[in-house]
Amino acid sequence: MPPSPFNLSVDDKSNVTLFSCTTSVASDPYPYQVPCLGDPGRRIYAVDSRSTYQLEDLFQNVQSCSKMYDVLSVPITYEDYVLQFKWSKPNCTECEAEGKRCRWKNNGTNSEIECLRKPSNTWKKVVTGGLLCALLLVLLMIAAYRVYRADRKEKESQLRIERFLEDYKALKPSRYSYADIKRITNQFKDKLGEGAYGTVFKGMLSSEFFIAVKVLNSSKGDGEEFVNEVRTMGHIHHVNVARLVGFCADGFVRALVYEFFPNGSLQDFISSADSKNSFLGWDKLQDIALGIAKGIEYLHQGCDLRILHFDIKPHNVLLDQNFTPKISDFGMAKLCSKDQSLVSMTTARGTMGYIAPEVFSRNFGNVSYKADVYSFGMLMLEMVGGRKNIGSITDNTTNEIYYPQWIYNLLEEGDDLQIHIGEEGDGKIPKKLAIIGLWCIQWHPSDRPSMKIAVQMLGGGESLSMPPNPFVPTGSTTRNARRLELEAIAELE
Repeated sequence: MPPSPFNLSVDDKSNVTLFSCTTSVASDPYPYQVPCLGDPGRRIYAVDSRSTYQLEDLFQNVQSCSKMYDVLSVPITYEDYVLQFKWSKPNCTECEAEGKRCRWKNNGTNSEIECLRKPSNTWKKVVTGGLLCALLLVLLMIAAYRVYRADRKEKESQLRIERFLEDYKALKPSRYSYADIKRITNQFKDKLGEGAYGTVFKGMLSSEFFIAVKVLNSSKGDGEEFVNEVRTMGHIHHVNVARLVGFCADGFVRALVYEFFPNGSLQDFISSADSKNSFLGWDKLQDIALGIAKGIEYLHQGCDLRILHFDIKPHNVLLDQNFTPKISDFGMAKLCSKDQSLVSMTTARGTMGYIAPEVFSRNFGNVSYKADVYSFGMLMLEMVGGRKNIGSITDNTTNEIYYPQWIYNLLEEGDDLQIHIGEEGDGKIPKKLAIIGLWCIQWHPSDRPSMKIAVQMLGGGESLSMPPNPFVPTGSTTRNARRLELEAIAELE
């Protein structure tokens, strides 16, 4: 064995003789077979040199066995006998004094040792330092990222506040100079449309707030429409009423600044009734009708003063990005007290086809907020059939007058409304809109429902009864009696 600090502590030792045999020898229990020695085809046996009977047994097979050599001082082991070793501790005092460690020499005796330099801890320090540096770097990166996020969030908050303040300035109508109008419209570059009273251009107040600027024709009127618009819009704050952002009165230039509505007017979606691309669907049209009714109800009941629009028509109903209707164009509007029903008028105002009969002639009754109800009814009937049926009834009279009568006759006779827009359905919604529209265009103002009742009719799910035929002539006595139910009032200038 190589040098080792272990020493056998067995006191009973003996000499052993080894024999090499070509055949197997009975060994129960002696002699011992030594399996770790010998060549192929030969077996090695160990015999206690002092044991005469073991030798005699082996000599009986001498012809197949030959003596090899003696092994001296072999510890004698018996069954269940445990070999014990003693540990001899080396003297490492000198090595430890030099800061080294000691070990047994590989080729020395049991008592010889050698001193070795202790393994360096530099790599451990390097690894530990690297880990600490990496951890510190990660912590610094996390801290820097949090600072960056906090700073970015603060800047976004400031930007959001700035945008809100920019947009908030537009919540109340502001006065702009002509130079401002040119700037926000980019020198009138994007033209949206043109009408009898002016031209509309697209503009931008901020990066997210688009507007429509209506530049009024200076040759039209005496400025009454401009004054009406600015004065009336200052009283209005409702989701279904367009908001006046600002105005310009700079010399001979007059302009009105509105919110911009990307979907244009309702007219764009009902004028081409046979086009499936422009048809919004009956559910959406019903929602639009309900929104218009709520807007008119607000004008009649929700403001400090009652506002009569006098020009309710599809062109003046604008649609935002969600197709929410917004009533616009208050150039013909009138203000009156809420506790009075009628308004006196010197001239008729409005658009042909949507003007209530009493606005043309006082023989049909005095002018009141029911004039807007009539216009709303005509708008509803136009939403039901578009303009595709206008002109198919008569060629010699005003189409708008006979189209509602044609609708009434179809409903009264139980016929289909002959609506062929979009997918075929049961026709409940167009029939509902048509009945409400016919209620609203009753010949006499007192027969028409208020806008509050119209809102309830639109929002309710119950079946509606057919109104009286508004096209059957009645006696003058009845008309005069109904006219006396309302008291005329003066306009508020």
